[in-house]
Amino acid sequence: MPHQQHSLTVQTSGVGVYEVTRDVAAIVQKAKLSIGLAHVFCQHTSCSLLIQENADPDVQRDLRAFLERLVPNGDRLFIHTAEGPDDMPAHVKTALTQTTLTIPITHGRLALGTWQGIFLLEHRLAPHTRRLIVHLDGA
Repeated sequence: MPHQQHSLTVQTSGVGVYEVTRDVAAIVQKAKLSIGLAHVFCQHTSCSLLIQENADPDVQRDLRAFLERLVPNGDRLFIHTAEGPDDMPAHVKTALTQTTLTIPITHGRLALGTWQGIFLLEHRLAPHTRRLIVHLDGA
């Protein structure tokens, strides 16, 4: 089967953790692959992707709190503030996480664990429209 690419748009309302598992799973299901790989790529430098627990929202809250403590907005260390005090901290948070994920497809479904979900981490304070590319390879 030839490779397939799909675009996924995520509207954010500012800093937060946004689950996109259902959206990616729908793309996989529509492709009718029984086995393969789903590559999810984020086309931005101030947000990132993560596979994380999807059962307890405290996990997402704690993750956001940890990243904010690790790389606070407005830190005087940074000189790149072209788009505000959250600009460079957002880039650092992205560098510490990831912009691409690869998830196996097994029996036509994402082979995520019981408590795993796919999340977009928005590191900027303002709302943004984020674009993900979902690349599928399989049969």
